[in-house]
Amino acid sequence: MVHQTYNLFLVLYLAHLLADFVFQTDSVVATKKQGRWRSYLLHGATHYATTLAIVAAMNPGLVVTWTFEQVLLALCLVHLLLDWAKFALANREWIPDNVWSFTADQAAHLATVVGATLLIAPPPWQSVATYLQKIRLEQDKILLVAVIYVAVIFCGGYFIRFLIRPLWKEKVGESTLEHDEVVNAGLYIGWLERFLVLTAVFLQSPGTVGLILAAKSIARYPELKSPGRFVEYFLIGTLLSISIAIVGGIILLKVFDGAASLGK
Repeated sequence: MVHQTYNLFLVLYLAHLLADFVFQTDSVVATKKQGRWRSYLLHGATHYATTLAIVAAMNPGLVVTWTFEQVLLALCLVHLLLDWAKFALANREWIPDNVWSFTADQAAHLATVVGATLLIAPPPWQSVATYLQKIRLEQDKILLVAVIYVAVIFCGGYFIRFLIRPLWKEKVGESTLEHDEVVNAGLYIGWLERFLVLTAVFLQSPGTVGLILAAKSIARYPELKSPGRFVEYFLIGTLLSISIAIVGGIILLKVFDGAASLGK
């Protein structure tokens, strides 16, 4: 029964992603921002039709049930209300129209999909308790993964930043603000870099690390040709970043597989 609930969740969430990011055009988004009710109606109909089509393909018997139709209509209505609320608040400048409001909006949509799934196909609590018990048995490994990822990505970033800061001072004529913006951009790039490298090592895909290094080198090539100490700053920072991520990945491999082999 838990598998059926999980399967339905995937179907409903896939329909949401298709309706929001594939079938919804930029013109529909623009007119929704202007409060055009026809655009909301079109988006709601697209969401309803997409969900109906996917569920009918995956589980035809579910489509004809009254419970499913009621919950689907309610899900589409709540989806439109969330969209309207987000645009209304953004237009009044009560909330910023940025990545955080987008993330909060998508988190709210995800919560509604979870709620709809539980209303349509609620799992038996005994099965849920069994799955939770399995998670408890693995909680040490789950916590270790969380600790390694946070330490490598974020703590490692600040460690590298403080270590190599003396290598790159402000250029003549460059303001402190401009210099700090470049350094902060490097910090954020490092977060993403270590996440990708750590995950690649954990999944025993060392070739991916080479692709990451090549992409970063190509992107920084014009700066590497310029005079100054940026080359030392870039190389030391990159090698430290990669090394920290590899060490974290090896620790996870040792814990989960009992060996630190990087090849399958």
